[in-house]
Amino acid sequence: MKAVVVGATRGMGRALARLLAERGDALFLLGRNEAELLASARDLEVRGASIPIGTAPLDLAAPAGFADALDAADRVLGRFDTLVVTGGLLGRQDDLAVNPGDLERLLHVNFTGTVVLCQMAAERLAARGGGTICAFSSVAGDRPRRSNYLYGATKAGLSAFLEGLGHAYADRGVKVVCARPGFVKTEMTAGLPVPPFAGEPNAVARTILTAMDAGRAVVYAPPVWRFILLIIRALPGSLMRRLRF
Repeated sequence: MKAVVVGATRGMGRALARLLAERGDALFLLGRNEAELLASARDLEVRGASIPIGTAPLDLAAPAGFADALDAADRVLGRFDTLVVTGGLLGRQDDLAVNPGDLERLLHVNFTGTVVLCQMAAERLAARGGGTICAFSSVAGDRPRRSNYLYGATKAGLSAFLEGLGHAYADRGVKVVCARPGFVKTEMTAGLPVPPFAGEPNAVARTILTAMDAGRAVVYAPPVWRFILLIIRALPGSLMRRLRF
């Protein structure tokens, strides 16, 4: 696999990139912080990734730089065949509700920028015979809840896009994987109350990588969330409005 990874410097992106490195895949890292990218590249090389690991700047809120970033990945990898987008923003509901600037950035990063990047990559991969795109959505996008409807809306839109992208490019050899993790114990969730069924980064990353290798369209991680969401999606709206979660 020749994979471009967005967000490999921390959290789930780091855990997944390390699994790819440990099996010898070639990697190219994209992100906003150059020093963190270089540190992650050295870490992954030690773990067995094909070297050298290239890096380039990319901000999911600034699509104007996407083409240059993908070009850089192609030059180093000799054409990438996989794009993994783990980067994103969380944000606290109470803060987002009263801060339009933060809400706008959340929308740009989690939805608009991720959609544009995946669409651009799909065209590239289709033109060269196919490949894989895996982007991280969330279980929060499966059913809106009062406690995180703003974040959940970005993930609901992303999930819908990824499903459509997979349908549209299947005949051109592009497999699209929508990863829907539940709460995972990472830097992003540090300080938040840990709910039941919280996942560990390495275990969640293994589940998602298995789905990528198999070309599965949707993967819940930890897997128990697939069954939990079946119940939550079946709840009537009147009950959802009364529940305090």
